[in-house]
Amino acid sequence: MQLNNCRGVRILSVQVMQVKKGINIEIVSILWMTVEAAVAIGAGFAAHSLALTAFGADSIIELVAGGILLWRLYVEAKGASLARVKQAEKRASWVVGVALMALAVYIVVMAGYDLVTRTGSETSMLGLALAIASGIIMPYLSRAKKSIGAQIGSKALQADGSCSIVCAYMAWTLIVGLLINAVWGWWWLNALAGLALMYFVVSEGIEAIQEARGVEDACGGGH
Repeated sequence: MQLNNCRGVRILSVQVMQVKKGINIEIVSILWMTVEAAVAIGAGFAAHSLALTAFGADSIIELVAGGILLWRLYVEAKGASLARVKQAEKRASWVVGVALMALAVYIVVMAGYDLVTRTGSETSMLGLALAIASGIIMPYLSRAKKSIGAQIGSKALQADGSCSIVCAYMAWTLIVGLLINAVWGWWWLNALAGLALMYFVVSEGIEAIQEARGVEDACGGGH
């Protein structure tokens, strides 16, 4: 019995440590998203670049998702009951799922606009530097969120990791679009690359929403 108690305490300690790591990674993510949104929108307006402005809008969507995830992790870190943690997880999954679906709508609208108006990514050195930084930082944040989410059993945190990798993909797409459009004038490349991302974004959004429903059913005693 004493051995089992020791194992239980050890597992609980590891869980608490991972939750704290999750909080730290979400704080870093939120701070970066704030910088990314402000710089991208500012540079987009200055360069009259629709692609950069839209990239900043995507950062705002991710800020919302990150904020709700931070709240969910704080709930668990404060030692809330299992039912309370599950409720927070459900709400976080809903918000992240809706954020991903909103991101999918944004991609379709912006890609459609670019194709109809034959608008390519305009060159902006500040925007290019931001996209490069985002393309490097976001994969790291994505891996950390997915790893920690798997260890603490949070599908919502793992889905937020998907948001981060989508941001990285969009950053590199923006970089390629800016460079190729500047050199060869292939204005349509950015739009097509964005549309190619749709399956991944929508499937991750649906999975997060389904997870929220599953958590809701479990809390209601349906399983």
